[in-house]
Amino acid sequence: MHILTIQKSVPVVGVYDVVVCGGGPAGFIAAVTAAREGAQTALIERFGFLGGMATAGYVTPISEFKFDDAVVIGGIPWEFIQRLEAMGGAFVEPTIGNVAFDPELYKLCAQRMALEAGVHLYMNSYLSGCVRQDGVIRQAIIENKNGTEAVEGRYFIDATGDADLAHLAGVPMQPMNGESLQPLSTYFILQGVDTDSPIIREAMHHSKQGENCHCLPIRERLLGMTKTEDLPNFGGPWFCTLLRDGAVTVNMTRAAADACDNRDYTRAECELREDVFRLTDVLRRNFEEFRNCRVAGVSVQAGIRETRRIRGVHTITGQEYLSAVHYPDSIAHGMHPIDIHSSQQGQQYTHFLDRPSYVPYRALIAPDYPNLLAAGRCLSADRQAFASLRVQGSCMEMGQAAGAAAALCAQEDVPVQQADIFRLLARLRALGALL
Repeated sequence: MHILTIQKSVPVVGVYDVVVCGGGPAGFIAAVTAAREGAQTALIERFGFLGGMATAGYVTPISEFKFDDAVVIGGIPWEFIQRLEAMGGAFVEPTIGNVAFDPELYKLCAQRMALEAGVHLYMNSYLSGCVRQDGVIRQAIIENKNGTEAVEGRYFIDATGDADLAHLAGVPMQPMNGESLQPLSTYFILQGVDTDSPIIREAMHHSKQGENCHCLPIRERLLGMTKTEDLPNFGGPWFCTLLRDGAVTVNMTRAAADACDNRDYTRAECELREDVFRLTDVLRRNFEEFRNCRVAGVSVQAGIRETRRIRGVHTITGQEYLSAVHYPDSIAHGMHPIDIHSSQQGQQYTHFLDRPSYVPYRALIAPDYPNLLAAGRCLSADRQAFASLRVQGSCMEMGQAAGAAAALCAQEDVPVQQADIFRLLARLRALGALL
C-alpha cells in the first residue's frame, strides 16, 4: 500500500454554538432541541434528507413510545410523531407505541421541524475528520460538492450512529470481548401483498406487550424449508404496514459484517441486495399472500444494528438496565426488549422488560472530551443494555437530552462534564420530557 501525504487549505464555512453530526432520529431531534433552546445550530448529514436508518434504511416501525399504553417518551420526539400523524404519515400502535410511518413524509416532517427551528443544514456532506486542539474539538471536516470544508463549533454532538466523530477525535470505545457484531439487514418494500389476509394483517401491526412481532406462521414454514432448500440467511420475518393497502416493509435479510469497515460493508450490501430478490421469490412461490407481490423499493443502505460505542463517564450495564435503575441524572428511557440478533439462520435472543429503564446523562459524555456529547447508538452501554437502547424512540429521547445539554453548556460556557444537571432536567421537563 502506498501512502500519500496531502496538505490543503480548508475554508471554515460556518461557526456555531452547537454542531450535530448525523441527521438520523437522534441527530435531527438533537439539532431541533438545541436550536429551540437558543443555540446557533448546524446539522451535518451525509444524505440529502433526514431520518437516518428510518428513511435511508426503511427501519419500521419506530420503536417505541409507550409502555402498557402510557406514553413514556415525550417532548420534541413525541411532537414529531404527532405532527407526522397529522400529515397522514404515521400510525401509533396501542399498548407499546410502535409507530408505523411513511418514509417520505418522515423526511418532510423532520426537514420542516429542523428548518422551522433555524437549524443550518449541511446535507450531502460526509464527515471525514475533525480538528482537536488542547483536548477540545474545534472543527468538523466535511466533504461535499464544494470540496473539503470545515464547520466550527463550541460544542459537538455525535449522532452518527457509528460514533464517527468520537472515533476521529480519539475517544476510547467499548470493548467487544471477541463477540460478533449483530448482523446487518437490508429492509425492502413489497407491493401487491394481500394485506387483507389474516396472517399479514396480524403481523404488520406491532402492538403486543411482551411478544416478538415476527410473523410466526411464515417463520415456521421457512425454518422447515431450510432442511430441504438452500434459502438465503434470514431473520424474523417482520412485516410492517406502510399505511396503504397492498404494501409492507420487510425486515428479513441478514448478513454478518462490520459496517465500519468499508470493504466488509460493501460486500455485505451486495449480498443483501441479492437476498432481497431471492427471498421475495421464495415468498412469492410459497405463500399465497405474496403471490402477486413485487419489490417496490430497497433501502438506500443496509440497516446497522451495532458498531462502535463510546466508553463514557458511565457505562450502562445490563444488570442496571434490567433492574430499571433510576439515576440522579436520568435523561431518557428504554422500553424495547433486549434484542440481540445472530448471524445464524433465524436465531435471535429476546428479553422483555418488566418496566421502562433509564439512561443517565453520564452515558452521553466521555472523560477528557469537554465539548463532545454522543446520542443514539453510540452511547456508553454494554452489549446487553445497548441491545434495547439502539431503537429509534430511545435514540430520539437521547438526542433531545444531548441537544438541551449542549445548548445549556453553551449558555454557561462550561464543559459538558460540568453541566448543571438540575437545570438540564428542568429544561427537559419544560420541553415535555417524562423523566
